[in-house]
Amino acid sequence: MTDQIPVTVLTGYLGAGKTTLLNRLLTGLHGKKYAVVINEFGELGVDNDLVVDSDEEVFEMNNGCICCTVRGDLIRIIGGLMKRAGKLDGIIVETTGLANPAPVAQTFFVDEDVRAKTRLDAIVTVVDAKYFQDRLADSPEAQDQVAFADVIVLNKLDLVTPEELAAVEAKIKAINPYAVIHTATKGDVPADELLGLNAFDLKRVLENVPDFLEEDSHTHNEHLTSISLSTDKPLAAEKFQAWIGHILQTQGQNILRTKGILSYKNEEKRFAFQAVHMIADGDFLGPWKEGEPRTSRIVFIGRDLNRPQLRRGFEACQVPA
Repeated sequence: MTDQIPVTVLTGYLGAGKTTLLNRLLTGLHGKKYAVVINEFGELGVDNDLVVDSDEEVFEMNNGCICCTVRGDLIRIIGGLMKRAGKLDGIIVETTGLANPAPVAQTFFVDEDVRAKTRLDAIVTVVDAKYFQDRLADSPEAQDQVAFADVIVLNKLDLVTPEELAAVEAKIKAINPYAVIHTATKGDVPADELLGLNAFDLKRVLENVPDFLEEDSHTHNEHLTSISLSTDKPLAAEKFQAWIGHILQTQGQNILRTKGILSYKNEEKRFAFQAVHMIADGDFLGPWKEGEPRTSRIVFIGRDLNRPQLRRGFEACQVPA
């Protein structure tokens, strides 16, 4: 649906620089109107003269953006934004620094009204280049935030040497080799590199991740693994849906993210599949290009994944030759 409003979930560990990035998005002259949903408005430190109109929860900025505080139910806040006059170009939802972004992302799948009017565009994670490796050692949340990400802003570039930056990038890619990484000094990433990407529905996966076809797995501490599977044989839609439903139902707590582009038998369009833990979604994208290999590929990122079991299940969804 083209009239669905894209939603970006912005996460990142305490001190990574989300506040600075949000300030840029709220006050920048980007010519678009965003609603930014945050936990505490006071955390932003936006000057009072930038607030045009405010009530209990919604603050309108001079550049047309809207800022909200979440004191209650996120679904209620989103519903209220949908009723406001004026077209929004997007909604940005910030999680707290210690939060796993999954519950926020799941909001846009579980509520029918929210799902009809919005679509999850991308999960963007801000990473502190200087202290990220320290956080990995003492906080599983920092690791999970990277694992969930579609886009990563590797922030505080000015505080690290090129060698330190390369080490942090390598660690990030070991956790999540499929996220797009932007480096920044003070959250200075253009809005169009973070918003309106269609990253969550996989339309840009192939152009952003040239090695997506490679079948590999990356393992690091705490048994977090990414596994990529592919097949050139068409899949039986019913078999795949039954299999993936069972996998997510029984192992969803350990599977942080699932992404797939699939070729179903007797179907000219590609099918994009996404899941956050147990909450799954999927839709048909454009048709396969003429001469393009109709290769189905699926990626799992999670803890204690059983690669042989996943491969056997995926291969069982193939249509016999």
